[in-house]
Amino acid sequence: MTAKVLVVDDILSNVKLLEAKLAAEYFEVVTAFNGAEALAKIAQHDPDIVLLDVMMPGMDGFEVCRLIKKNPATAHIPVVMVTALDQASDRVAGLDAGADDFLTKPVDDAQLFARVRSLVRLKMMTDELRMREATANGMGLLDPAETLSEAAPTGRILVIEDRPDSVANFLSALAKDNDLVVIETFEEALARVRGGDFDLIVVSLGLLGFDGLRLCSQLRSLPEGRNVPILVIVSEGDRRKLNQALEMGVNDYLTRPVDKNELVARVRTQLRKKRYSDRLRQNVHLSVEMALTDQLTGLHNRRYMTRHLDTLLASAAGSGGPLAFLIIDVDHFKTVNDSYGHDIGDEVLRKFASRISANVRAIDLACRFGGEEFVVVMPETEIALAWTVAERLRKSVETTPFEISRAPNRLSVTISIGIAGSEGPGDTAAALLHRADQALYRAKRNGRNRVVANAA
Repeated sequence: MTAKVLVVDDILSNVKLLEAKLAAEYFEVVTAFNGAEALAKIAQHDPDIVLLDVMMPGMDGFEVCRLIKKNPATAHIPVVMVTALDQASDRVAGLDAGADDFLTKPVDDAQLFARVRSLVRLKMMTDELRMREATANGMGLLDPAETLSEAAPTGRILVIEDRPDSVANFLSALAKDNDLVVIETFEEALARVRGGDFDLIVVSLGLLGFDGLRLCSQLRSLPEGRNVPILVIVSEGDRRKLNQALEMGVNDYLTRPVDKNELVARVRTQLRKKRYSDRLRQNVHLSVEMALTDQLTGLHNRRYMTRHLDTLLASAAGSGGPLAFLIIDVDHFKTVNDSYGHDIGDEVLRKFASRISANVRAIDLACRFGGEEFVVVMPETEIALAWTVAERLRKSVETTPFEISRAPNRLSVTISIGIAGSEGPGDTAAALLHRADQALYRAKRNGRNRVVANAA
């Protein structure tokens, strides 16, 4: 894996040493020698990760990290503090500033590379979601996700640990603000993750009954565990297990003996990231939904209908079953807009869409085709049944006026409907639509407010 790494340190020899090590591992390296230069280089080069010294003149690393995380354009970039400071209080200060990790000099090369690769891998997953969200934002479909700024996130945490003293430590540090579930067996861990909605999983790698690394691997393979951050607890000096854990996609780690304040800080960081990634995924889901849904009526839009109709026709041809297609037009709709305004016209279309939904079955596909035209695709439906449904809808509209928000408060309209049926193998969506459109044309030509089925 290659990535762009920004190395920030005020001592030239430290910068050169890290630059040489990272370049040997095929990372692209950008360097900066103070906080202001680091911020400028981030804006200029858009690095995948920042390795940041703490003790720098002027603006120290904590302040640089806070500014990176405060900026919505850079908050997603992982920051690793690389410093001679080695106290738990120093690590907590870095995590509170927004750092993703805290490595103490002299840094073990294997640990450094494993951590950089792990954080970059996680960032790339976030980048993909951010790009999709940016596309949706550019289309005006939704608002961007909030940055990683939630001060004190809480969540549902699964702890897998068999040491009573560690369990007591977790409970005293986390249970007050979070929903904690503590278990100690492999099978129960898998079952809980399959059935639970967890925001974080904490796994001890020193479990007596089974291999904690294997459990992490299994959890990552579960659909329900794929996007849940994993925080592992490792023994001091057990770098092999730690590096293996990072390589398999574990998000963060703590070494024993666990400092309670550092535990709280790392848990808070992972919950904050989980909230952000969940919001990104939700926005991507919404953007897909909105791209396929008519925003005025809530029905599917023409794009969705045209793509889905081919699938339905192929299914009907394969099974030999019938398929009916209705195209519906609100009669003289221009008069509604001209007489009462486009806002009232929009009200009528929304209420008409609800009327359609109330008169068709759950398996039927109702869509807004454009303007005042709507379509309903009815799988496994003969023309005769489709005509009955269409006539019921027509009568409902004719006899029950639409309630509107201003005088005259009730508005009567009528609709015309054309129906066509599938004609077996070789039939196409374009041909079906044309036949239904011809039937609708005859309904309008013959006086509107009627249902006409294509005779073919």
